Amino acid sequence: MPARHVYVHVPFCARRCVYCDFAIAVRRDVPLDEFISRLRSEISLRFSTPPALPARSFYLGGGTPSRLGAGGIERVLETLDRHWLREPGAEVTIEANPEDVTTRVATAWKGAGVTRVSLGVQSFSPAVLDWMHRTHDVSSIHRAVEAVRQAGIERLSIDLIFALPEALGRAWEADLDCAVQLEPDHVSAYGLTVEEGTPLFRSRRRGQTAEAPDAAYAAEFLRADAFLTAAGFEHYEVSNYAKPGAQAVHNSAYWTHAEYAGLGPSAHEFVQGLRRWNERDYATWRRVLAEGIDPIAGSERLTTEQLALEALFLGLRTANGVVWDEGDREIVRGWTDMGWAKVDGNRVKLTPEGWLRTNALVAALTERRSRY
Repeated sequence: MPARHVYVHVPFCARRCVYCDFAIAVRRDVPLDEFISRLRSEISLRFSTPPALPARSFYLGGGTPSRLGAGGIERVLETLDRHWLREPGAEVTIEANPEDVTTRVATAWKGAGVTRVSLGVQSFSPAVLDWMHRTHDVSSIHRAVEAVRQAGIERLSIDLIFALPEALGRAWEADLDCAVQLEPDHVSAYGLTVEEGTPLFRSRRRGQTAEAPDAAYAAEFLRADAFLTAAGFEHYEVSNYAKPGAQAVHNSAYWTHAEYAGLGPSAHEFVQGLRRWNERDYATWRRVLAEGIDPIAGSERLTTEQLALEALFLGLRTANGVVWDEGDREIVRGWTDMGWAKVDGNRVKLTPEGWLRTNALVAALTERRSRY
């Protein structure tokens, strides 16, 4: 049955960023008609019955969904609306690069039902944007924000990346301040990781780039927490901050094991304890669908133990924490004594210092609980 949260992976990008290991298809011209046709085929092949309940969120990620333009986003949402009835107030998010966002385009997105734009800013430093191989400049960030405001789209999120190589001389607090000055209601801050196969990985292997040390990563993570919470944001998940009432509905579904459908190349989905994922490569995804075959590349049925482990890990990543019991007392007390966790009734919640050590608490609690 179609889930209440729907993710669509739009793989198209103008170029590959230096750190990117996502499933993307670099295209000068986006094959919109082909993509819409294959998306419709995927839905019809996978979902033979209408959904029992209306959708709470649609999320178009990528890749660069904003490269679909005004009409492309309208057609994707129209395709989803054929199968999922949106519940009143449903969240509809699109990820966008600043250079794609104009008032005309944003107004069309608003008319199609977009309620939230996640803007891939990453940095306000021209030198850093150039190093990242981003396609936008600083002025386009401000134009994009103004376009979203003029269109009347109610939610705006800004993405930033921290823990960059120290040789870049990036001023992290300056970027945080620039983001806050734009008055978004949501900020996502992700630590840079070097993934195999990326341009950054090859640069590091050649000795041309050095990763930020762990101490710098931790310091910038904690600085973001202090700066953004002082500006009125709630640090509600390790990488995410929101003004009161502006938490991302779709992303929050992932952290609570809610069911979600996944469409498009490389998309994952989770329904009734079954996790499935699509063919990663766009050319393969479209070819399989052209042959009338559901493009599922693999699946796994999660055991009770796996579900419990994921629930523990995901829960500890959020400000809500997880339920603890008397048997956990000794472990939890050690974490609270160190200032890494706090107890709130029957829940244990990690502090920002604790979030830097999440895996250690997951391992300790899992090992203890496995004995009983």
